[in-house]
Amino acid sequence: MKIIDTIKSKPLVQRALLFISVMGPGIITANVDNDAGGITTYSLAGANFKYALLWTLIPITIALVIVQEMCNRMGVITGKGLSDLIREKFGVKITFYLMFLILLTNFGNIISEFAGIAASMELFGVSKYVSVPTGACIVWYLVVKGTYKSVEKVFLVACLFYISYVISGFMVRQPWPEILSELATPRIHFEYNYLLACVGVIGTTIAPWMQFYQQASVAEKGIQTENYRYSKIDTIAGCIIVNVVAFFIIVVCGTVLFSGHGSQPIQSAADAARALKPLAGEYCSFLFAFGLLNASLFAASILPLSTAYSVCESFGWETGVDKNFTEAPQFYILYTLLIFTGAGVILFPDIPLIRIMMMSQVINGLALPFILVCMLIIINDRKIMREYANSRLANAVTILFTIAISALSLMLVVSSLR
Repeated sequence: MKIIDTIKSKPLVQRALLFISVMGPGIITANVDNDAGGITTYSLAGANFKYALLWTLIPITIALVIVQEMCNRMGVITGKGLSDLIREKFGVKITFYLMFLILLTNFGNIISEFAGIAASMELFGVSKYVSVPTGACIVWYLVVKGTYKSVEKVFLVACLFYISYVISGFMVRQPWPEILSELATPRIHFEYNYLLACVGVIGTTIAPWMQFYQQASVAEKGIQTENYRYSKIDTIAGCIIVNVVAFFIIVVCGTVLFSGHGSQPIQSAADAARALKPLAGEYCSFLFAFGLLNASLFAASILPLSTAYSVCESFGWETGVDKNFTEAPQFYILYTLLIFTGAGVILFPDIPLIRIMMMSQVINGLALPFILVCMLIIINDRKIMREYANSRLANAVTILFTIAISALSLMLVVSSLR
C-alpha cells in the first residue's frame, strides 16, 4: 500500500517518465511472440476458418497477462532470472532437464525464424543465400557489440513495425459487424481440423522462452520494487498489443483468403503475403511481407538471447548484454552458436523444416506445464516473494489457467505426433 500511495502522490509527468524508464521487457517479450511461426498460425487460422477463431484471443490475452505478470513480479522482487530461481528451489538435476528441453525447442524456433527471413526476402527478389547470412550477422552484431540500453531501444523500435499488420487490416474492406460478433461469441466446433487450429493458436501464444526472457530482462534492467507497478503496466500492455496484432492478421486472411474469395492454398505466412497481392492489392501484400521480415529478424535476435540467458543462469554462469566476452564467455559463445547454426541449417537444401517446427512445438508443449508448476511453487514461497506472493484468489485463477494451458499444450503434442 505504501508503494501505491507513493505512486499516486507523484505528478503525472513524473509517473509518465518513470513508466518510460521501466518500459521494455513486457512489451518486447510479448511482441516477439508474433514471430514467423505465430504469424503463420494466425494466417492459416484466418484462411481456413475465417473469423471462427477470433474469440480465442480473449482468453489467450487473460492467460498471457497472468503468466507474464508472475515472471515480471519474480524478476522485480528477487532481481534474479527464472533459471536461477528454479535451480535454487529444485536443484541442478531438474533444472538441467528443463534447460535441455528449452534448448531443443528454442533451436527449432530459431531455425523457423531464419526460414521466415528467407521467405520474406524472397518475396522482394532476394535469395536466401544473401538474406539469411546477412540477417544472422545483423542480429549477432546488435547484441554482441551493444549495451542493454541500446539493444532494448532497437527492440522497442522493431515493435512499432507490427503496425504494418494493423494498417493492412484497414486496407481491406471488412465486414466489421460479423467480425465483432465472432470475437464476442465463443463457438466451438468439434471437428479435428478446427480443434487442431484452436490448440495451435493458443499454443503459439504462451511459450516457455517468454517466461525466461522477460524475467531475465527485468533482472538485468534492474527494476526496483518501488517501480513494480509501472513494470506491471508494461507487461499488461505488451500482452494486449500482441493479441491486437494477431486479431488483424486473422481478420485480413479471413476476409481475403477464406474460400469464396480466393482459391490459393497457403502453407505459411509468406504464402499468405503472396496470395494477398492479386486479391487485396500490392501495398497490402507488401505490408504483410514486411511485417513477416520484421518479426523474423526480431525473433531471431530474441530467441537465441533468451536461450543463452536461461542456460547460463541455470549453471550459475555470468549473463547479460552489458557484460563483455571476457566477463561472460559462455553466454556469448552459446548466443553465437545458436544464431549461426540456426542460419546455416536454412542454407542446406531439402531441410525438413515443417518437421523441425512441429517437433519444437511438441517439446514446447511438454516443457510448458512443468515450467508453469515451478513458477507457481516459487511465487507462493513467502521466503522468496515476501508480501508479493500470490493471494488465494490469484492462485485459484492461475491454477485454473495453468491446467487449461497444460491440457492444450498436451493436445498440441498429441496432434503433432499424429
